[in-house]
Amino acid sequence: MNCGGMMRSFLLLVFVLAATTLQAAGNVMAQEAQPVFATKAKQAYLIEAATGTVLLAVNENQSFPAASLAKLMTMEVVFDALKSGAISPETLYPVSEYAWRTGGAPSGTTTMFAALKSQVPVADLMRGVIIQNANDACIILAEGIARSEGEFAARMTAKAKDIGLARSTFGNATGLPYAESWTTARDLVELSRHLYRNYPEYYPLYAQPDFAWNKIFQRNKNPLLSLNMGVDGLGAGFAEGTGYALAASVARDNTRLFLALGGLATDKERTDEAKRILEWGLSSFETRVVFKAGEVIGQASIYGGVESKVDLVTREPVDIFAPRSNPERLSGRIVYNWPLRAPVAQGREIATLRISSGDRVIREIPLEAAASVEVGGLRAQASDALMELLFFWL
Repeated sequence: MNCGGMMRSFLLLVFVLAATTLQAAGNVMAQEAQPVFATKAKQAYLIEAATGTVLLAVNENQSFPAASLAKLMTMEVVFDALKSGAISPETLYPVSEYAWRTGGAPSGTTTMFAALKSQVPVADLMRGVIIQNANDACIILAEGIARSEGEFAARMTAKAKDIGLARSTFGNATGLPYAESWTTARDLVELSRHLYRNYPEYYPLYAQPDFAWNKIFQRNKNPLLSLNMGVDGLGAGFAEGTGYALAASVARDNTRLFLALGGLATDKERTDEAKRILEWGLSSFETRVVFKAGEVIGQASIYGGVESKVDLVTREPVDIFAPRSNPERLSGRIVYNWPLRAPVAQGREIATLRISSGDRVIREIPLEAAASVEVGGLRAQASDALMELLFFWL
């Protein structure tokens, strides 16, 4: 007898019952889901920032070369070092011959033209990376912070895992192809959102239109900034064999979207497709509240407690970014691990509300116990133990 399979079946029953409870409590099933939208991108991921609602997802977990978009992770490590006080904007780093030859004037790649054996402040190196997409600035920062670009790349990968980018690895600070770096559209969006949330003092650099260094004036390499549609970040990349990619953020009328695209055929197609998707996201959706903060959303069964169930509430309002027209139906489900044993403290996160469009989850919201449930007497514990045994052996 496969007991493990039976336990999984029981868990599924618990989840289905929980979903029914959710429907009765909040009628979330009557809400609307996203309209269908086609894109030329091989990988795409679009979310609304405030709610985290997924508006578009196409092969969002499929890996592709990070190319110059690796520089977003480079800057995360730099911003983190600034935030911790390990370095300051005035810190000077030397321009090594390796940095100069690999990413500077002799390299034939995008560069800020930092002079060999000079010293450049971190503040200017940051602008070189973000505005000019400069490879020499990346390497100078990497060597200054971690002694070598290889060691810095290892920090990039470790930091990516720390912030939840499960499918991203980095071989260098620049994204140049001699050392492989891989990412996904979903990871790029999560990284972009992380940069926006955690480094508000530095994020505006992504919207700075130009920068001059060594008496050379260069415009921001982000192809969307000149479209005057509210784009304020982040960057673009290209890799042989996989095409053109992009990570973007846009803000308009109190709405902010984050987008990542990959696998586009040309620079123009990348720009056109990004503009089309962002305009669709900005014009086709609106924020709607599903549950108010503190409202009872459903219940969870408690094992061995003085009460057999506890109400589930959310700390913040549950809202989604829903389509204005062409509605489909959303489904909601409460998920938790059974058996949920007493005692349970009020305010403890014990379940998750998953809101789905079709078979794809578009939002996950933690749910808390609305009240404390203490351990019950022997009779309650014996009854629950018998129930567990019956379901286990069914």
